[in-house]
Amino acid sequence: MKKLMVGMALTATLATAITPGFSSIGENQGKAYAATVTYKVTASKLNVRSGAGTTYGIIGSVVKDQTLSVVSKNGSWYKINYNGRTGYVSSDYVQASGATPPAESTTYIVTASKLNVRSGAGTNYAAIGSVTKGQKLSVVSKSGSWYKINYNGRTGYVSSDYVQASATASPKLVVDSFKTLGNAQQVILVTADNYDTKSAKIQTFEKVDGNWKQVLTANGVLGQKGFALSKKEGDMESPTGKYTIGTAFGRYENPGTKLPYRKITSNDVWVDDSKSSLYNTWQQKPANGRWTSAENMDIPAYDYGFVINYNESRTPGKGSAIFFHVGTNYTAGCTATSKEQVVSILKWLNPEKNPVIIQSPVSELDKY
Repeated sequence: MKKLMVGMALTATLATAITPGFSSIGENQGKAYAATVTYKVTASKLNVRSGAGTTYGIIGSVVKDQTLSVVSKNGSWYKINYNGRTGYVSSDYVQASGATPPAESTTYIVTASKLNVRSGAGTNYAAIGSVTKGQKLSVVSKSGSWYKINYNGRTGYVSSDYVQASATASPKLVVDSFKTLGNAQQVILVTADNYDTKSAKIQTFEKVDGNWKQVLTANGVLGQKGFALSKKEGDMESPTGKYTIGTAFGRYENPGTKLPYRKITSNDVWVDDSKSSLYNTWQQKPANGRWTSAENMDIPAYDYGFVINYNESRTPGKGSAIFFHVGTNYTAGCTATSKEQVVSILKWLNPEKNPVIIQSPVSELDKY
């Protein structure tokens, strides 16, 4: 065979509003804090995802009546603390009481020339002070059309009609510096610390409204001897470079990918005979003299995967059968990760977004 093969600990119920200790407006800008509220799961089992949408990978799950620590709300998704990392759950299956959590972390700026700060959420409450145009506010939560703020060491409220929220700058992603992506709107990035390691980091990114967003991060493996400086047939090394993505495949029915999908049969092979005119192509047995060596496709490593379009010119001896597939040990030249992550990536990939896969040691990412 050529290719080888969170107990739940959510933060307890929010008992008090999380507010920093500062004395005046303008300190700790751009950070939204959760409101005083208890959130409980209403579904029997609810997936926790790496991003706010079903296209993002599943990183775990929570169960009915479990309490969640909600950081903020993004559309119909709650951002939560999950086992020490950030996760997202659908708000359709979470029941909340109390104040509404604010939107994603933002900077709030006063737009009125002078805006009263009141002791409660309404004009019937007394004014305790005022803020002026361009001043930055630290918002705790939103109640109706009023923002609850920290004002000179005490709680105040301002009308949301005269406060403008602008998103804080997101941390720069590695793909933001890439110059070779062309019209690609989905990127799978496979990196390793150096050429000689078989361990890899797999990240996926998608361009949304002109901006790159990170979707998934997972551990993966490369060829037994790591990345190849110059890939050759049988060298047990994975090729570096940027490649388009070919046919998805599996030994079972289509798991939900939008890529062209081919179900593997017991007769399917991938020709690795460099002297054959069918070198580096998917064929079916019997060989009938067409090749002397071919890899069997009907194996557990290929329960699910997709073809990395490497050596499309089919140059003899340059390497064949380069896939992204299931595996957690090492491969003979492919890239692999857990079956769950492979399926998640297959479901996410969209040929209309011209996806590519980039494989590289971290030190050479500036090539892309």
